[in-house]
Amino acid sequence: MASSSLLCITLLSLALFHNCFAQIEQMPLRSRQQMQQRKQQQRWQTECRLDRLNALQPSRRVESEAGISEYWDLENEDELQCAGVSAVRHTIHRRGLLLPFFTNAPDLTYIIQGMYSRGIQGAVIPGCPETYESGQSQQSQRSQQQHQKVREIREGDIVAAPAGVAQWFYNNGDSPLVLVSFVDVGNQANQLDLTARRFHLGGNPQKDQRTEQEMRLQSRSRRSEKGAGERRNPNGNIFSGFDVKILAESFNIDTELARKLQSKNDRRERIVRVRDELQILSPSRIHEEERRHEYRRGYDYEEYNGMEETFCTLRMRHNIDRPSRADIFNPRGGRLTTVNSFNLPILRFLQLTAERGVLYKNAIMAPHFNLNSHSVIYITRGSGRCQIVDDFGRNVFDGEVQMGQLLVVPQNYAVVKQASSRGFEWIAVKTNDNAMRNPLAGRISAMRAMPEDLLANVFRISREQARNLKNNREEVTIFSTQSSQQGREY
Repeated sequence: MASSSLLCITLLSLALFHNCFAQIEQMPLRSRQQMQQRKQQQRWQTECRLDRLNALQPSRRVESEAGISEYWDLENEDELQCAGVSAVRHTIHRRGLLLPFFTNAPDLTYIIQGMYSRGIQGAVIPGCPETYESGQSQQSQRSQQQHQKVREIREGDIVAAPAGVAQWFYNNGDSPLVLVSFVDVGNQANQLDLTARRFHLGGNPQKDQRTEQEMRLQSRSRRSEKGAGERRNPNGNIFSGFDVKILAESFNIDTELARKLQSKNDRRERIVRVRDELQILSPSRIHEEERRHEYRRGYDYEEYNGMEETFCTLRMRHNIDRPSRADIFNPRGGRLTTVNSFNLPILRFLQLTAERGVLYKNAIMAPHFNLNSHSVIYITRGSGRCQIVDDFGRNVFDGEVQMGQLLVVPQNYAVVKQASSRGFEWIAVKTNDNAMRNPLAGRISAMRAMPEDLLANVFRISREQARNLKNNREEVTIFSTQSSQQGREY
């Protein structure tokens, strides 16, 4: 009797423990989901009252000693204000160095032009160790070269940087290094305002800052905001605003060296030419190690359980141009590749997704809409026709977009793209770390998922016509046309 009572008590205790443990196990998941929902809710609420969209050219251009910077300023364009994203294209000449800077919002950079091992990117992550050092030496540690990790970059790479993380780019090749950067000022990480603010850690980009200030003042004047008449001259990098003696004390250096930190007589702007070559630690086998890391499982991507990467060792680079990594491929139409938080985990912190599209001659990307993000598209090659439709069924854009232009597609607006005879390629940044797309035509489309009789009644057509509407296009997202099947000529 006693033993049976003891057995009952034991079984009851185990059941209670299992139930409590299950609830404890579920709490972190619920907390993560609630945190994710809060993050989504904290995104800047921007106005998207857009009766007409435009293909955008850069609004200002600044020449430096060793390159050119061209800006799409959010303040000048209603489309960019709606998306909460600004952009800049840098052309960095041979031995050109884009000086260290950080932004008030996450930054996603795409390398448009630059052969492998022809560019270097560095990012300074606060609190992380200097893992690159010149090796054992009999000399003191101060005489050894040490710095945080640098990354070799090439054409097709996506490089991610969180808000406040300083980064720099260097061209160690013979041809220009061209990159386009998107700054997501609508992101919850930005607690200032809907302006892309670049904080410089070196140099004296007076011309760059003056043109930016003029643009902001004009924008405020148009909106009749308070303070539109206020004006203070730009002062250069962030050290310029500090007292020289305080700088000298802070770094334990003399005042002459502290004045050089302020760079007030520097006229080279944001991209400067390095004398000789930039002397940094960059292991010759670094790309081999990264390649082994990426292909360790024999695939072009890995599955992550959240423990493989700490913040200091997060991968910040991912090549999006490799055809073998395409998510959708049509040999007669083109390919589509997506990089999100699943294959580049740092994007989970940045709340961004990148999309690379390649359409062959006259091919079409299915009419679709983005469920949970805005899309900012930069055309990297060729040209194509785009049509965008708003919630009133109005055509708010219908025109050709060409290489070097920017186009914004607001959330849920329907869009269709068709390549010209030269083909059509783009890179798009979307404002969600797992941006989702809903095609309206093709094998996995919304129309395909609806019952035939429903379509027949909605459009007042026969069931046979409804069946054709559903099933005539068997391709997925990327469609070939009669002319595109004749060849990939571009």
